[in-house]
Amino acid sequence: MSVIGVVSSCSCLCPGVWLLKPGMQKMSSFSLHTAARCAAKDYYEVLVLGGGAGGITMSARMKRKVGAGNVAVVEPSKTHYYQPLWTLVGGGAKQLATSARPTGSVMPKGVEWIQSRVAALDPDKNCVWLENDIKIKGLPEGFHYPKIGSNYSVHTVEKTWKALQDFKEGNAIFTFPNTPVKCAGAPQKIMYLSEAYWRKTGKRSKANIMFNTSLGVIFGVKKYADALLEIIKERNIAVNYKRNLVEVRADKQEAVFENLDKPGVTEVHQYEMLHVTPPMGPPDVLINSPVSDEIGWVDVDKETLQHKRYPNVFGIGDCTNLPTSKTAAAVAAQSGVLDKTISLVMKNQLPTKKYDGYTSCPLVTGYNKVILAEFDYAAQPLETFPIDQSKERVTMYHMKADMMPFLYWNALLKGYWGGPAPLRKLMHLGLK
Repeated sequence: MSVIGVVSSCSCLCPGVWLLKPGMQKMSSFSLHTAARCAAKDYYEVLVLGGGAGGITMSARMKRKVGAGNVAVVEPSKTHYYQPLWTLVGGGAKQLATSARPTGSVMPKGVEWIQSRVAALDPDKNCVWLENDIKIKGLPEGFHYPKIGSNYSVHTVEKTWKALQDFKEGNAIFTFPNTPVKCAGAPQKIMYLSEAYWRKTGKRSKANIMFNTSLGVIFGVKKYADALLEIIKERNIAVNYKRNLVEVRADKQEAVFENLDKPGVTEVHQYEMLHVTPPMGPPDVLINSPVSDEIGWVDVDKETLQHKRYPNVFGIGDCTNLPTSKTAAAVAAQSGVLDKTISLVMKNQLPTKKYDGYTSCPLVTGYNKVILAEFDYAAQPLETFPIDQSKERVTMYHMKADMMPFLYWNALLKGYWGGPAPLRKLMHLGLK
């Protein structure tokens, strides 16, 4: 599900099997209005909450198991986006339109599409409540000013490209918040693209590029962190660790950061360009929900993806508390495991297939270079190709920019791509 807020009036659906896959992002500047329509019926054998990558993928897989008429997807958005492409949209390498398709076109044929948001979850009564109408606030007012963008929203990703093009001279600041985020490498990717663009256009000497991150490291996997630090040093980029963006004074072009090592102590930076990675968290409907952990993420077994307390509830993707990066690649690997888990549960058998935490982050470091990071729960490299993937490669850029979108639209969303594990085994002669 795209963006979820507090909801009011509702109707009720009773699922046999729940698949929870609402999106994680709660941003604060644009408003959404949706009018729900009633479901075709009030009971489905499989009810998928959220029509993002995981939701569409699993609805396609479940359709083949129980029949299209027994599956429904709750998703309010009329447009489905391939969000990994927004790094390249923000950098001017791709058009936003290439990342979008009508939701109806990716919905598996015959599966019921319920255009509404989820209002509340009642697993004890096996019931999901839907809203009828909602208005939620969007991004800060600062996004109405120039020189600010964010690749994390369809409403602001093109503002990033505009701010990049309009840059003249001064500080270019890129942020990483003090919360989990979708694709932890993305806040850096646009920074490297911006640096490359300014080199190409002769503006690099006038740009003081800063990466202000709330984290204490540049990347969570040492092998790739070491490679990124070399790039940062070579390109003269300033990294400020433990700095969290707490305020934007857009009228003055000032960004205020808290020093997390000194709570309450702030510092103000003037900017000529600011790319904001917004704070993110669980959708409101999951906070304090019976299906969630104490923070608000869907509480599932990290190997089987089955809920820890409700055996007919499963989770995939951004909404879960799986201790791995939230990416489309992770969804792909999870979908293959979850498919087998649900098949066995439906037969009253115990799940046997285990998810190892595989995720991938193609770290875009230029307009024709990518470091393909792949790793597992233990933050250890789990690479598909028998080469050193910590090196920048043109081939990996084309995989990110061209092959992965094709794979997403034509294989993952149709339920035929469960991640690269079989290919990895073949590439490594069965040794990995």
